[in-house]
Order: sequence, then structure tokens, then C-alpha cells
Amino acid sequence: MDNKRMIPCLYLYQGRAVTGWDEKEPFEGGDVVELARFYSDSGADELLVFDLSSTDEEHEKAIGKIKEICQASQVPVTAAGNVKRLEDVKKLLYAGCHRAVLNFSKDGNVKLLEEASDRFGSDRILVCISKAEEFLAHQAPIEIYADGVLLVKSALEEVHKMPVPLIFHMESDAKSNALACLEELGVDGISGGYVNRKDESLADFKEECQERGLPVNLLNSRIAWKDFKLNSDGLIPVVVQDYQTGEALMLAYMNEEAFNKTLQSGKMTYWSRSREEIWVKGLTSGHFQYVKSLLLDCDNDTILAKVAQVGAACHTGNYSCFFQELVQRKCDDTNPLRVFQDVYEVIQDRKIHPKEGSYTNYLFEKGIDKILKKVGEECTEIVIAAKNPDKEEIKYEIADFLYHVMVLMAEKEVSWEDITQELARR
Repeated sequence: MDNKRMIPCLYLYQGRAVTGWDEKEPFEGGDVVELARFYSDSGADELLVFDLSSTDEEHEKAIGKIKEICQASQVPVTAAGNVKRLEDVKKLLYAGCHRAVLNFSKDGNVKLLEEASDRFGSDRILVCISKAEEFLAHQAPIEIYADGVLLVKSALEEVHKMPVPLIFHMESDAKSNALACLEELGVDGISGGYVNRKDESLADFKEECQERGLPVNLLNSRIAWKDFKLNSDGLIPVVVQDYQTGEALMLAYMNEEAFNKTLQSGKMTYWSRSREEIWVKGLTSGHFQYVKSLLLDCDNDTILAKVAQVGAACHTGNYSCFFQELVQRKCDDTNPLRVFQDVYEVIQDRKIHPKEGSYTNYLFEKGIDKILKKVGEECTEIVIAAKNPDKEEIKYEIADFLYHVMVLMAEKEVSWEDITQELARR
């Protein structure tokens, strides 16, 4: 059985978070991006965003907010509302959403389902309905072309009539009702209601679900703490690494309580030897570390933590604690992501601080049409070089092409992080 998912819902209206479809009062101050960050940091498995815009102009602004939400969230984002055309689906997915939702109360979306699925894949499309009759009337295309169903404003009894992956959007914010929903075999996840409450801990709720035998997404260690080899203080050292770049960030220590709290919360938690207390990294600075993986070495005496680092890992403000050079021997450091990022940063610097005689500045001065012309020319050069049996020529042309693409990226304010995140989602 797949794990049951907790999916807080954000209602987005005029650029802010509101309390619901009908009651459009500001929710917790109304900062929808901060709210998304809070939920994704607090144990949510996914976020659901409803765009409640009433005009095309509002909808375009909402797309911008949804992009900010996707960038802030550590979990996948599904977006619904104002999806009427294939272009609307594309905008949501290109904004960073994991899935777009088609509301089947709109006849046009029934026809749009197959087209959207063929273009983007069935796993990127969810169908929204409010009663079983809507599902039964279109069961075959939903099963073929959608990733599942979002059931809103409906009774729990409707679940049994829909043999597809189903997210049940709750009206009630009572824990007992949330548990009852999750115990239904047809429910793969719950949204809104109880899981929207900021005064409840999703991590604690998941533990309660696990105790009831409900499969949920929790970090469970495959090796017990008792099998770790600890130092003389009863601690285990933890080497912390950026999960994307592989850069070493810091060294810290855990006791059993810190280890268990890390598993429960998904945030790196340590034992501070100087203060002799549990220490959640980022609790005061906001520079949290979110667990991507924990690995134990061959001697069971050191943990390697791969994390998503918010802000700087070091208390000095440096991204990594390892910044004081002792010795340096020349070496060919060609980590692809680091090389791309270094070149991109030079290009960005040329844009901000023009340098006389710089070819990069020449491109920026000539503008987007010149940049696009060069990208097109270099693309053609790759095609020509590919017909040559000597791979050296195509290596040169691809490098030239990538440089010009990075100039285009800088011009359009697209980062390598944007690109790698999009590739990872695919």
C-alpha cells in the first residue's frame, strides 16, 4: 500500500492566502509564500494551491505567486483553479508545479484532459470532482489520462465509488475526522481541514498514524541507534553535505535524542557540546537543514547527512564552515554543476558591472535579438560538427553553445537552479 499523504491547501486570492473558497479573509497574515514554506518545513508531503482569481489579470499575477511558492517549498506543489486551456496547464507546470488540476465541472476540461495528458504526461494531471457521478460519467478517460482524483465538497462515502488514487479535500479541521479519512482504503491523501491547522504538528500526527498501522511518510532508520559505534561522550559525528553540489558544509554531533528528533522532524538536529543541549540547526537564524538522506559509514561510527541548506551553514555567514584555505595544489576541478555556476556568475557580474572590451557585455548591449541570433547560430554549428567524425569539434561547439545559452539565461533571469529543478521534476 502506498503511503498516505498530508497535503495542506493554500487558497490564493489577489496575491495573498485567504481562509477558503467562500470566506476570503486573510489567513495568518496572508503571506502565501511564507505559509507554503511553513507547511513544507513542518512535515507536509505535498502542497495544494487553489487560485481563486476572478480576472485574467489576477490570474497572471497568481502564476507569479505560484512560482514563488514552488521555489520556497521543499515538497511538490499541485495547483488548481482557472485552468481552462492547454496554455494554463503549461504555465502552471512551467512555474514549477508537480501537477495541474482540471476541474471536471467545466465541460471544456473533460475534452482538455486527453490533450494535456498527451502533451505533459498523465502523471502531471489531476482531475477535480465533487461527486461520484462526475467520475462515473468519465471513468475510462480519467483512469487512462489522469494521475488520480481530487474530491472536494463531498461526503466520505463517495470514496468507495472511485477505484483510482484519490485525495480527499476535508472541510472539517478535527483530528478524528482526519484519521477517519485516512483509514478509508480509497484515500491516498487528505488536503485542507485538519492538515491546514498551524497549531498542530504534522510530524506528531504522522507518528500517531503510524501507531495505528497507517503507512505514512516518516524517516525510519534501517539501522538502530544501539548498533552505532559512539565516541567516549556517547555521541556520533555527523558530516553535513549539500545534497545538490556535494559541498561539505559542517561537522556536528548527535546523541540518540537528536538523532530521533531529526528523523521525526526532517530537520537536522544536533547535540551542542558547548551548551550541553539539543540544537535544531537554524531555529534562531532560520538557516535550517532539511534531510535528503542519512548514510552510515562502514564502521558504523560516522553519519554523512545530505541536506537542503537554507542560507549559510556557518555561523560566520559563510555558506560552508570549510572556507579557511591551508594548502592548495592545482587540480582540474571540473564538477559540472560548479563549472556551470562559476561561468554563469561571471556572466551575471559582467551584466551588473560592465567591462570594456568584454564580448559578454557586447551581447548584453546589443540586446535579446542579438543573443538569440547567436544561440541559433551556435546550435547550427553543433549540427554541422556532429557530421564530423572528430569529437573534438563537437565538444568545442557545445561549449560555445552553452556559453551563449547562459548569456540568454542571465538576460532572462533564469538560474541553473531553475533549470536543474525543472530537470529533476521530469
